[in-house]
Amino acid sequence: MAERRFDIRSQPGFGLIALFTFFALYLPIATLVAYSFNANDSLSSWGGFSLRWFASALENGAAQEAALRSVIIALWAAGLATVAATMAALATTRTEPYRGLTAKYAVINQPLMIPEIVTAVALLIVFSRIKVWTGYSGLGYLIMAHTAFCIPFAYLPIRARLESMDLTLERAAADLYATPWQAFRFVTFPLLRPAIIAGFMLAFVISLDDVVITEFVKSGGQDTLPTYMLGQIRRETTPEINAIATIFLAASTVLIVIFFFINRRKPQA
Repeated sequence: MAERRFDIRSQPGFGLIALFTFFALYLPIATLVAYSFNANDSLSSWGGFSLRWFASALENGAAQEAALRSVIIALWAAGLATVAATMAALATTRTEPYRGLTAKYAVINQPLMIPEIVTAVALLIVFSRIKVWTGYSGLGYLIMAHTAFCIPFAYLPIRARLESMDLTLERAAADLYATPWQAFRFVTFPLLRPAIIAGFMLAFVISLDDVVITEFVKSGGQDTLPTYMLGQIRRETTPEINAIATIFLAASTVLIVIFFFINRRKPQA
């Protein structure tokens, strides 16, 4: 009698669970996208195909202002987070293991391990005191908050790339009397560039989509696109909000796809 081998890929019920999970996750999104093309003013009744709500969304000055603010904050936050993450990744990988290194990993990745609402409340308390002391209430607080939250997202792909890179070329550069800066510029950085770009794009998307931290930290008149959409849902809901969400979803999806393909590239070290 042939011995029956265990195969995780052919377990009964797994396909059904996966199918249910797929529909539970994506059916609401598909419904939102479909109703963004609804000609009716109502979200619950279909009135035919129309692009009127996309035209209305593109002419919405408040939505455009919120979208521009979101992009500005995300660009600054992703840029600063990527620089900090790159330096942190170099400091924690281009060194001999020592006591406390694991604790540094935990500190850097802390925003990933604790609930976002906890981070938001902590930032609110700190920034509210700074606002009182300085009188400043601009976008700098949102940029700093998003930067702190995005650092681990940029750090993970950069650190993963550094850990997979052979030190031979960097050591060879040192043997040829290259300074540490020259070795980084001409050897490490070119090999690390795809991971840096991937980390930047991932941090950008995370910042662009953030609601909880933004809602707690922002001052009056500083709505980003996600908080603007949240405010509109609280007041009145029309298919225009679906159209805005569809455009936002498409932009985020494009960035995630680009991030995926960039991250797949593995230059030979």
